[in-house]
Amino acid sequence: MDIDLLSNILYAMVRCGTPLLLVALGELVCEKSGVLNLGQEGMMLFGAVIGFIVAFASGNLWLGVLLACLAGMLLSSLFALVALGCQANQVATGLALTIFGVGLSAFVGAAWVGKPLTGFEPVAIPLLADIPLIGHMLFNQDVLVYLSFALFALIAWVLLKSRIGLILQAVGENPDAASAMGLPVLRVRTLAVLFGGAMAGLAGGYLSLAYTPMWAENMTAGRGWIALALVVFASWRVFRVLLGAYLFGLASILHLVAQGIGISVPSNLLAMLPYVATILVLVVLSRDAIKTRLYAPVSLGQPWKAGH
Repeated sequence: MDIDLLSNILYAMVRCGTPLLLVALGELVCEKSGVLNLGQEGMMLFGAVIGFIVAFASGNLWLGVLLACLAGMLLSSLFALVALGCQANQVATGLALTIFGVGLSAFVGAAWVGKPLTGFEPVAIPLLADIPLIGHMLFNQDVLVYLSFALFALIAWVLLKSRIGLILQAVGENPDAASAMGLPVLRVRTLAVLFGGAMAGLAGGYLSLAYTPMWAENMTAGRGWIALALVVFASWRVFRVLLGAYLFGLASILHLVAQGIGISVPSNLLAMLPYVATILVLVVLSRDAIKTRLYAPVSLGQPWKAGH
């Protein structure tokens, strides 16, 4: 395998892993606060269709990105209202949100399927893009990939080095103690849910405005579910989320790699790899459930109300 082919594989790995990274980072913040939102797939799809429609109608890609984030936040606010405000079961609410988001996106985008759009183009950073092997992978991407790098660095710093990260951890581990210390538990959790929705919408916007600049029903292809498994796979650690996102991204393009190097394996079989990998990861993790629970936020998925 020559260096140019390897460089192109790494380039595609980063592009394919970017939506997983974005939505998984949002879910990580959400779960750190003790809230389990399974509605990522629905929020991604709704963000993708709204971002595409706005960008197509206005001719402004950045306006599409902004509205994609707001669309994700809108659906996540419904989740916050039902799951946090009304103390509903978070698993059932998240599943309902996914079903709602999938149906709503298909309805809203019915008239926009297959319409062409000139999306974000790669922007090479002078000198850095010429670095052998990693230059093309890291410094010849579109601006939303660069934005994902910046968001990862910011979220890692917030979770590991800032007071906000300590507050999130306190609320996620023991909301009663956090409330006794004067922390606004429900407000923190609501903001975390809204942030997770914005990141899911951004991930959907990346798909329809940069990765494949078009709208098609169910274009997320299960990435929201993969991102949920990715957070568990990463043991709720932000740097492992980055690594896992790109590993799953690599698994997603192996069928293209096989075709490029002449391996005669059915492409549909190789295209199944990211989903097979997700199942295998969950099976492996379930074998050591005690260790998994040690890393998970203690109050994850548990409703909380002041005074209880």
